[in-house]
Amino acid sequence: MARITLRQLLDHAAENDYAVPAFNMSNMEQGLAIMTAANETGSPVILQASRGARAYAHDTVLAKLIDALAEIYPHIPLCMHLDHGNNLATCVTAVQHGFTSVMMDGSLKEDGSTPADFAYNVDITRRVVEMAHAAGVSVEGELGVLGSLETGMGDQEDGHGATEKLSHEQLLTDPEEAERFVAETGVDALAVAMGTSHGAYKFTRQPDRDVLAMDVIEAIHQRLPNTHLVMHGSSSVPQDLCAQINEYGGDIKPTWGVPLEEIQRGIRHGVRKVNVDTDLRLAATSAIRKTLISDPSEFDPRKYLKPAMASMQQQCRIKFEAFGTAGQAEKIRVNSLARMAASY
Repeated sequence: MARITLRQLLDHAAENDYAVPAFNMSNMEQGLAIMTAANETGSPVILQASRGARAYAHDTVLAKLIDALAEIYPHIPLCMHLDHGNNLATCVTAVQHGFTSVMMDGSLKEDGSTPADFAYNVDITRRVVEMAHAAGVSVEGELGVLGSLETGMGDQEDGHGATEKLSHEQLLTDPEEAERFVAETGVDALAVAMGTSHGAYKFTRQPDRDVLAMDVIEAIHQRLPNTHLVMHGSSSVPQDLCAQINEYGGDIKPTWGVPLEEIQRGIRHGVRKVNVDTDLRLAATSAIRKTLISDPSEFDPRKYLKPAMASMQQQCRIKFEAFGTAGQAEKIRVNSLARMAASY
């Protein structure tokens, strides 16, 4: 099994100037689609599960599913990552279930919706780092609150995200604070806030510098050239998928995601992990709607889930190729958790 920690994977990405897509998953169809695309393109991969996904599928099911995927594709380096952990206990149980990386999102308090101050974030993130590193597991932290620079509102999805109006300062990671945060916590990767948000409705127009502050990433990378940066809420929201959903009875309002060329700009300035969830949801939903509307008599889930997997697989291939991940799997040598623990 080619289980790999986030730190090992992103170190290799930094050395070779690429980024790794981190795909959210909560069921077998998503997992198979992601791993099949990774195998086809020879790409290392990050499978991540949120607290909502863990509750939906159950930790044991998720862990066994990823074990099975790793067994099917033993030559693909696979990082199992907790997305948006809200406290120490959540991160501990993830490690116990075989996650090789955890995210402690101390930008929000334990309730997952109230913005936290810098001191709180440093304290809880540092405690998670101490626990995880003792087990050889990597840690991603977050500084700044995800949300829209257009509306000033945070985003709430899957039971996580600020629900109140936020200041401009809260919505943008401060480069000086980022430098202090990394030094005081020892995180392996840092998620930054620069105008992206979760879900399909990220921007009401094609994003420009007023609503997508890529210059924040560049400024942080200048201060922290050896820190792996993470872009959350970075699905591209393909217009063809939205159009197909609407053609077959859906109601996706006009919306824009993060253009691939902006993500590629981020990769040139230290972004090594790019979170993708919405694109796979749109891909699956568009295929399922088309199948069921085209043949209203169909009731076999396999008949509509198979095209859903193919559609998700295509979105994964696009990301692996655009981020420079394709062809990197065979170049990576995976270290054990015990070796990683000894290295911290």
